[in-house]
Amino acid sequence: MTIFPGILHNTILLSALTAWIIAQVLKVGINLLIQQKLDLALLLSSGGFPSSHSAMVSALALGIGKYSGWQSPLFAVAAVFALIVMYDAAGVRREAGKQAEVINQLVERFHQSSDLAQERLKELIGHTPLEVFGGALLGTIVGLLA
Repeated sequence: MTIFPGILHNTILLSALTAWIIAQVLKVGINLLIQQKLDLALLLSSGGFPSSHSAMVSALALGIGKYSGWQSPLFAVAAVFALIVMYDAAGVRREAGKQAEVINQLVERFHQSSDLAQERLKELIGHTPLEVFGGALLGTIVGLLA
């Protein structure tokens, strides 16, 4: 069976993965410009500008539309999937990040008066609408170039 060579020639999959990689590398570069420090951990993190999730699903949906047809049921599924991912990134995951920030503050206050050892919750897990838009734009550009 020739699964691996087939994957290497799947333009749609490669486009989506390329959009994700570019978004993650851009996060490192943008952080370097703004914070003036190199943080390679951002290569594998969620949150930040641009949204790599949005970039990936946008490139995926665009690729499916280009190759399977804009009227195809497969494009409809990919487009709805992309909208759900982007809505979740800017909605549910963003709110969960805000809640984590408040919980971390409460634990720090409580920790000062007790022996509680608590690991900090990750706060940067969602996206602002601008971060989602930036990711969607990046994914669209990558998808058009593929």
